[in-house]
Amino acid sequence: MVTAKESLSSSASAILYPTVLVAEDSEDTRIMLKRAFELKGYRVFEAEDGRQALDMARRYHPSLMVIDLNMPVLDGLETIKHFRDLEGEREHVPIIAITAYDVYGMEEAALETGCNVYLSKPLDLEEFDRALKNLGFLV
Repeated sequence: MVTAKESLSSSASAILYPTVLVAEDSEDTRIMLKRAFELKGYRVFEAEDGRQALDMARRYHPSLMVIDLNMPVLDGLETIKHFRDLEGEREHVPIIAITAYDVYGMEEAALETGCNVYLSKPLDLEEFDRALKNLGFLV
């Protein structure tokens, strides 16, 4: 049984140390994002494909997700759709979609699927920080 003190401690930890799930098949990009978030005090979980991302999201309940739209197993759009379906009516976790394949209609498709922010690669870290700030996260 979880005590009130443990519950409060867990809630405070979630506020002080938000968790981020980075779903990205490029190891270099995952490492760069992980380091950038950790320098800001975030805890980071990593997934290499959409299926892993969904499994980790169920397990760790991240405060924020960063999802590459072009991943193996489940692409980013499918991953976002499945994740939003899992969330149902409860408050939605903010999702930043990133992609190197910025083709016509991709941004609209990502936003319609349920992401909050769409960014093209290579990522501009200042633009990334602005997006985080606009979503209410510390930068």
